[in-house]
Formats: sequence, structure tokens, C-alpha cells
Amino acid sequence: MLWSRATRLLCLLSFRRSVSFLCNKDRHWRVCGECVESVRRVCGECTVRRVCAECTQGVWRVYCAQGVWRVCAGCVESVRRVCGECTVRRVCGECTVRRVCGECVQGVWRVYGARALRSLPNMSVSRLARGCSRLFLLELEARAEPLCFILSCERSASTRADAEAVRRAFGSARLFSLLVDGGGRVQRARSHAELMKALHAQLPPECIFSPLTSFLPGVKDSLIRGFLLRDESTSSSTERLLSDFRQSHSVSVFSYEREQDGDGQFWWCQEMFRSPATEPESGQSQRFYVKPTTAPEHHPAMLNMINSDVFYRLEDAYQVLQECKNVIPESMAVLEIVDQQLEACKQNEGFPVIVLEGLDATGKTTLTESLQKALAATLLKSPPQCLAPYRQHFDSEPPLIRRAFYALGNYITAAQIQRESSQRPVIVDRYWHSTAAYAIATAVSGPVEKLPALGSEIYEWPSDLLRPNLVLLLTVSPQERLRRLQHRGLGQTEEETQLEVNHLFRQKVDEAYKRIQNPACVVVDASPSPDQVLQQVLHLIRIKCHL
Repeated sequence: MLWSRATRLLCLLSFRRSVSFLCNKDRHWRVCGECVESVRRVCGECTVRRVCAECTQGVWRVYCAQGVWRVCAGCVESVRRVCGECTVRRVCGECTVRRVCGECVQGVWRVYGARALRSLPNMSVSRLARGCSRLFLLELEARAEPLCFILSCERSASTRADAEAVRRAFGSARLFSLLVDGGGRVQRARSHAELMKALHAQLPPECIFSPLTSFLPGVKDSLIRGFLLRDESTSSSTERLLSDFRQSHSVSVFSYEREQDGDGQFWWCQEMFRSPATEPESGQSQRFYVKPTTAPEHHPAMLNMINSDVFYRLEDAYQVLQECKNVIPESMAVLEIVDQQLEACKQNEGFPVIVLEGLDATGKTTLTESLQKALAATLLKSPPQCLAPYRQHFDSEPPLIRRAFYALGNYITAAQIQRESSQRPVIVDRYWHSTAAYAIATAVSGPVEKLPALGSEIYEWPSDLLRPNLVLLLTVSPQERLRRLQHRGLGQTEEETQLEVNHLFRQKVDEAYKRIQNPACVVVDASPSPDQVLQQVLHLIRIKCHL
């Protein structure tokens, strides 16, 4: 039974000492100090002591003395008691601690076990469903235009072109979407990778899936990743798998259905997924209409790129591997090596440092060895040899963890450069340019035009990483690269394998190399004979480094 206004007022007076409701110019409500230990963050940008005005109309008071959390007005009948320690026992009847039923998706924030209610910009399912503030980007075939859409509480007129775009993307199959929004960043990254493997291995052949992302335009670190499933089968196995995925991979699962209006126009509606076998209907779920919209100017991957795909400070890469210690034992060994090897890396004041960059089979190995002899220099490689025992393991990890590993390799290399350059010139086979170019090209799907624009902060050199005096980018024609690769039998990373088969990926890597600044790459045509290339490079070194 819904509480009466008199009852609510009485409760407010009864708990006046426990709960402080202070309204300022911005209409921010405050939560009492006793709740600080348990309240994490609500409504994105708000602090642990405040709940923003967006929540005040649909959210009830906090009774911290009894441990009852804020829930939407429509849920008062359904919500049971919450224990004093703020661990949610039951929400909305049959729902478990990790789920909120469809009727509550607008008013009840996601529940994460003992951490109680919280909402971050990149994890709020209620915002995802409520606010047409979130955009969704569905990536189709490599050269096809992605579908960008929002969710609306109401139907709105759409153009014939918009309707056709949705029809091509969604087809006539059963549709489901999964978004990995639970846990910390390492858990989300690993859950996403595990989910993708599980989808490949367990879905029926008639079910295909495509990358789907959700994000807040212009808000950094707001991107969450997932997949859209198009199921042409009539089997119930897909629903059973989705129920399992929801429990084991910290994902939110949604289903889609088509509605038809009186004019014969079709609309796709999204709602929280419920497995018919295990979750019987308990009323009409809140539905949201898919509405195509204009794609953002910049690729949404840029929102999460800094210190996720590309690292700009030692401590940020170090922190990622620290967060992995309990799930990846090798992280501890790598961090110990970093601690042992690392020294303060400042701008080099000794002998020149020359870095050679380029795709595989452009002649880097041959040229670095020749330069070492010609200049009586020290030859170093990144990642350094001390990390070689761990490369295979970290190459199999999700991008966040893999990028952090290679970023730490650059800082170890910088420490080695610092020591060696005090005695003689140093030649380095790959360095930060390579790490960043591959990461950017991998993160940004689609054509070269989707890369961050020239001059973007993405291309800026890390302020705490030793800068080389000269960076040379070796290039050859695709045909020449292929010919050289055919004579090699060495193992390759997943990204190096992509270079051989994916012309678009090669273009993006090459362009990312050329956009990195301070220091920028000097492009060298490595197609002539090795001796001709050596003489050309020695000439550049004499001019640029005065050797």
C-alpha cells in the first residue's frame, strides 16, 4: 500500500536527527553522515553526500536508522526491507540482489550486492533506460555505416530513411542486447572478453552478434561495451544462455520487440529481458522506443581512450596491474620488475636517442643492427627482454590490461635508455609511438576518417616518459611487406596478424603513427636496398642529431 502524505511527514519528523534534507540553489538533497560509509555515488556526477535534483521527484527519503534506501514512489509496495548494513536482500518481489525488475527501471538504481545502490555515468542502467541522454552505436560490417540511436519513452515521427536504417540493422530476427556494466574497470574488461568468447562458443549458428556501445556524448569514461544479438532460430536455448550470461558476466540484458501503429509503421521497443522459463510475467515492463539519431562527430571510443587504450602516466598503467593482482598472478611479477628497473626518467641530456618505428617487415631489425655498428651505439627493444616471459599471457588479456602491460614496458625501456645514453648513442626498436598507434587503430572502428583529428590530445607524448631525439618511421608498399612476410616464420601478435589481412587496419595504424606529435615521426622510404636505406638514415641522423 502506498504511504499517505501524513505517514511520510511523520516518518520525516521521526528521523529528523538521522536524515538531513537540505535544499540549495541547485536543489541538491543531502544524505545524512551516517550513510556515508554505505552510499557510494548516485546520479553520476553527484558526490556521496548528495542526490541530484533529477532524483527528487521519483525517489523517497532515506531512513538510515532502519537502513531503507531510496526507491521510486511506484515501488513502495514492492520493495521489502533492506538490512541495517545496507546489503539489499530483496528488491521488487522476486528480483535478486543483482537485478531490478522492469517496472522499476526508471526509479530504482542498480543494486550491486553489499555495495548497495550506486550509479556511475558509465554504469547506470536506469539512466541508460531513462534518459535519452545516452546514445547507442551498433557496428555492422567493416565498411557499413553504423546505426546510432537513442531510447525514447514515446513514439516520435521518423523519416523513411531512418526507418530503413533500423530495418537493415535489426532485420526481422529476435533481438537482444547485452551491456557489460557491472564491477570495476578490470572486471568489466575481463567480463566483456569472456562474454565474447562465450557468445562465439555457445550461441546457436543462427544467432549472430555485433558490437554495441552505449555512451554519454562528450562525457569521458562514460562508454560501456556490449553486443546486439540477432537470433534467427526458434530455439529457447538463446534465452537460457542470456539468463546465464546475466548472472555470470555482470551484464544487463535487454530484449526488443516490434510494435505497429495504426498507420502501419513499425517501431522497435526495448525492455529489460526476462527469461520465460525462469521469470514469469509480473506485469507490463517499461518500454522504450528505438529512435535513430545522428552519429557523433568523433568516435565514442575516444571517451575511454585516455588511460585505458593509451596511457600517459606511469602511475596510471601501474595502477591497472595492481588492480589485477588477485586475478592475474603474473601482474605481481611484472610490477616487481618495474620497481627494480625504473629510475627517474627526464629529458635526455647525454648521447642522442634514435627510435625506429614501422609495421612488421619494413626492415627495422636489419636497419637497427646496421645503425648499432655504424654508430657504435647501444641497441634496445621495447618491450624489453625482461618482460618477454610474460608477453604471451598479457597478449591474451583484454585491451585495458594488455595496453597497461606494454605501457610499463615503455617506462622500463626509458630507464634503460637513461642509463645507456650517458655513455653512447642509443638505437631503440619501437617505443611509445608503436604502442599508441596500434592501440588507437584497434579502438577506433570504421574508416581512417574516424580517427582522432590531428592535434588531438590523444596524440600527445606522455609528460613523464623520456623523449627520443629522433623518431624514424619506416614505410614500404603493401606488396613489398607481403613479400617480406612470406619469408618469415616468426610468431605474431593478434594485431600484427590483422595487418596482413586487413588493409583498413594498416591504413589506420600508419595514419596514427603520422599524427603523433612532440616528437613527430620522420617518414623514411625503406623500399630500396638495405645499404641505401642505411645511408639515407645516417644522413638524417647527422642533420638532426649532429652526430
